[in-house]
Amino acid sequence: MENLTTRGRVTRLGATALGLVLLVVGTFWGSDDDFPFGPFRMYSTSNPPNAPAPDTRVEGVNSSGAVVDLDQNATGIRRAEIEGQQARYAADPTLLTEVADAYAERHPDAPALVEVRIVIRWHGIRAGRPTGQHTDQTVVRWQATR
Repeated sequence: MENLTTRGRVTRLGATALGLVLLVVGTFWGSDDDFPFGPFRMYSTSNPPNAPAPDTRVEGVNSSGAVVDLDQNATGIRRAEIEGQQARYAADPTLLTEVADAYAERHPDAPALVEVRIVIRWHGIRAGRPTGQHTDQTVVRWQATR
């Protein structure tokens, strides 16, 4: 086995020091976008033990009045994409027409959607455990013009 040269040792120590500096700077001043050198807050924080837990979904109502689950299989749009853009949808609910169009493209023979809504189901939590109770909150709604 050969010994590491001085140049090799200095290179490895420099790379290690640079990695540590990036990690420290990212931890204190970074955001999720800086991962792996920034904090990944999704896993580094938790809700209070008695706070309700949100479960976001997208649903539609077709022209026959039936409620349709607009999940990834139905539209090709992942729930995380909807959640990540929720503020945009709230500011301009007409953007939900993209979800209706994606559904229509995948289900050409299905009745047309006349409403699309983003609904958060708040699951009750007590002492860190689910209570079995929930409430639904419609946070964004788009309705087709008739």
